[in-house]
Amino acid sequence: MDLTVAEIRGLLAAADACEFPALEEALAADGRKGVRSAVEACRRRLAAEAAEEARLEALYAFDRRWGAAETVVGLDEVGRGAVAGPLAVGAVVLPDSPRIPLLNDSKQLTPAQREETAARIKEAALAWSVYYIEPARIDGEGMAACLRAAFKGALDEVEGAGLPLSTVLVDGNPLGIDAREANVVKGDGTSAAIAAASIVAKVERDRLMVQLSSTFPQYGFSSHKGYGSAEHIEAIARYGLSPVHRASFCRAFQQQSLF
Repeated sequence: MDLTVAEIRGLLAAADACEFPALEEALAADGRKGVRSAVEACRRRLAAEAAEEARLEALYAFDRRWGAAETVVGLDEVGRGAVAGPLAVGAVVLPDSPRIPLLNDSKQLTPAQREETAARIKEAALAWSVYYIEPARIDGEGMAACLRAAFKGALDEVEGAGLPLSTVLVDGNPLGIDAREANVVKGDGTSAAIAAASIVAKVERDRLMVQLSSTFPQYGFSSHKGYGSAEHIEAIARYGLSPVHRASFCRAFQQQSLF
C-alpha cells in the first residue's frame, strides 16, 4: 500500500471484522512503527467488539430460554440500602431485536452511559415501568414487605400493556410475588431484561433524587442519591431528618449526633 501512516490509520479505524484480514495481509510487509501500532490497535478493537457482542448475545440468549421475548419480563430494584428517597423497582419487557449496546448491570456503567442506555431501552421496550415505595411506607411496613409490594406493583403496571407474560425474572432471592417468578442470582449481569430493568430504575430514581436535592439542598441528594455517605450522615447530624428520609434507617446516625 502506497499510503501515509495517517491514511492507513484511518482505514484501520474504519475497518470491520470482515475487512481487517485483507488489510492486515496487505500491510504485513510494512515495517513502519506507526503502521504496526495501528494494525495492533485495530486488532484489539475488533477483539473487544467481538467480546461485547458475545456478552450481549449471552444476555439475550438467557432470556430466550424462558420463552418468546414478549412473554418474559425482567425486574430489579434500586435504592434498597439508601437512607433517604424511595425504593424503586424497574420492570422491562424487551424484544429480541434490536440489541441494545452497553446493556449491563447498571453499576457497571457510567452515569452518561446509563442515561444513553436507558433512553434506548425505553425506545425499544415492548413495555417498561418503574414503581416507587415512599420512605414513610418503608418505615411503617419494613423493607421486606415493601420489596414485595414494589416488585408486584412494577409487574402489575407492565402487565397493563396486555402482553402474554409467561415468565417473571426477578434479580436475587425468591420473593413469592407471582407463580411465574423465576429468581436469578446476579441477574442484572445475566439476563437482558433484568439488566434493562436495573438501568431504567437507576436512571429514573437518580433523576428523582436530583429533583429532591433542589427541595432539600442541605442534604446533597444530587451527589449521593440518598445513600449514607459521610457527607450525608454529617448533614443529618446537623439538620435532622427531612420528610423524604427513612427514619428507621437513620436512628444510628441520630444517636451518634447526641454524643
